Amino acid sequence: MMALRTMGTALLAGLLLAGCGGSDEDELRQWMNEQRALTKPRVTPIPEPKRFVPQAYQQDGAVEPFSNQKLTQALRQAAAQPGNTALIAPELNRRKEPLESFPLDAMSMVGSLNKAGQRVALVKVDNLLYQVRAGSYLGQNYGKVTRISETELTLREIVQDAAGEWIERAASLQLQERSK
Repeated sequence: MMALRTMGTALLAGLLLAGCGGSDEDELRQWMNEQRALTKPRVTPIPEPKRFVPQAYQQDGAVEPFSNQKLTQALRQAAAQPGNTALIAPELNRRKEPLESFPLDAMSMVGSLNKAGQRVALVKVDNLLYQVRAGSYLGQNYGKVTRISETELTLREIVQDAAGEWIERAASLQLQERSK
């Protein structure tokens, strides 16, 4: 009985090993090799770098870039543009208000209220609370408050653009929720 059991086990093991023998693995390997042979990578060549050709500095008849003459010309051009100074001139001639010494991003609007029929914004700077009305100035860019609502304080700032021209831009402070 024991011999029959051993022989049955050996026969079963032999059948299992025979089943693992010839499979479609050879066909799969052959197909993969064919696909590799057919597929050619397409690499576009990198263009040659452009050759740098230095240019000689031509000083003949040109104004030296760091001379007083060049600075004088620039100042004359700035003074000749009436629109350039007309916007900023009134701001330079008035007395500065306390909140103009702080940048706008250091301020936060923490509330608003009606005082004598006029809306007043409560602005917090350096743990101090200020009352701001329409027409008040704040920020370092000549910011003048134009409108106050329950949730926002809108102002007009005067800044220089890339060309050095003075332009107006709108800015605002949003009501800040109290953090817990």
